[in-house]
Amino acid sequence: MTRKRVQGTLYLPATESALELAAGIIARGGLVAFPTETVYGLGAGATDEQAVARIFQAKGRPPDNPLIVHIASLEQLSLVAREIPREAYRLAELFWPGPLSLVLYRSQQIPPGVSAGLPTVAVRMPNHPVALGLIKKAGVPIAAPSANRSGRPSPTSAFHVLEDLAGRIEAVLDGGRSLIGVESTVLDLTASQPTLLRPGGVTRERLEAALGRQVVLPRWDGTSPPPSPGMKYRHYAPRAPLIVVVGSEARRHRLARSLLSWYERQGLKVGYLNPLRNFRGSLDKREKAFARSLYAALRAMDKGGADLIVAEGFPACGWGAVIMNRLCKAASRVIRVV
Repeated sequence: MTRKRVQGTLYLPATESALELAAGIIARGGLVAFPTETVYGLGAGATDEQAVARIFQAKGRPPDNPLIVHIASLEQLSLVAREIPREAYRLAELFWPGPLSLVLYRSQQIPPGVSAGLPTVAVRMPNHPVALGLIKKAGVPIAAPSANRSGRPSPTSAFHVLEDLAGRIEAVLDGGRSLIGVESTVLDLTASQPTLLRPGGVTRERLEAALGRQVVLPRWDGTSPPPSPGMKYRHYAPRAPLIVVVGSEARRHRLARSLLSWYERQGLKVGYLNPLRNFRGSLDKREKAFARSLYAALRAMDKGGADLIVAEGFPACGWGAVIMNRLCKAASRVIRVV
């Protein structure tokens, strides 16, 4: 096994012996970053309250922003959650392993800190052999948010993890580039109606088809406590200010290009994100390709010294809704053209 340390963090290619080593770190209360099909996660044993607290410290994550618990088998679901509705098993049958997190009532085995004191917990089964192997070898569910400094673009490679967390965590397992590139869908099944707290790799349309009923969006006025704590924080943001232009395709493209030219004439180095023109295939394929590359592109623009980033948006349905959620949360400013 080839291994090396980067500022005190152990970098491990994802071999069988590396998984054994990483599982031992988890068992001792350490933190291990690992690949999933969505983004890289920063994991600790979900039943270890002190280790879970270290996740928040390493990321600089607000303590009222809950974590997602990752399991490797359906049998582990009852260790994490209680009063599990029939719909949860239906969705698990269809979409697990995969990019769907279900919010259920938290079991007593999971400490309150995982869920920021809430009576609920988000749980999913990742669709990645390294993630599943680590959970199985650790012998416990693993609590894991994205493995980045809080508010930064999520990591889709082990090197992104090291950029943010080298020296703050014990180890990172390198399983290659994330295939989906954006976080899981988060669906609350404890509300009167299934509620989409975060769009992700399983679209709202697919969930409604599976459930045979409407999936609603949460309502929040910005002043009362939000239905999902993470809604009140800025996420996924590059260091450079990000301007997102939304509206009809022709008008948004014209305005985005005008902004790009104007800022360049002011002597600024401007990054440009065009969600459709740089990819080939059907609209769905192009949107998925853009989602997969989004965080890496934002990180690359920061690394290249961009002073400003201009991005074009597109209609918020299907995968478009997933990407627009990330862009708008990362944006310094959103301009709407009609």
